[in-house]
Amino acid sequence: QVQLVESGGGLAQPGGSLRLSCAASGFTVSSYAMSWARQAPGKPFEWVSGIYGDGRDTYYADSVKGRFTISRDNAKNTVYLQMNSLKPEDTARYYCGKAPPGPITSATIRSVTLYERWGQGTQVTVSS
Repeated sequence: QVQLVESGGGLAQPGGSLRLSCAASGFTVSSYAMSWARQAPGKPFEWVSGIYGDGRDTYYADSVKGRFTISRDNAKNTVYLQMNSLKPEDTARYYCGKAPPGPITSATIRSVTLYERWGQGTQVTVSS
């Protein structure tokens, strides 16, 4: 049974950092493309960052490029999102998602409709 459990959210000050974790079970993260997405109240579900199964490439939305880093620990079967220089506009619920098997392009990895499973999310609030 595929499960994704996010953790690490919380309250951070502007300019601060948080590291989100996505613990996977029922499959091996190194075999699938994985992404993080977020949703703020009243706003659409927004793709944030993705990583290929083999880890050869990572991708970021323009709004987080240079501030967020996606990574994967195969031994722990976990995907991370390191978030630095946080801004109030980063406030949202963050979700990790598992792509289906098969080839994933640099374009399709950015589409939230690609993913076959999302976790329950973890809340991130950036405020002074």
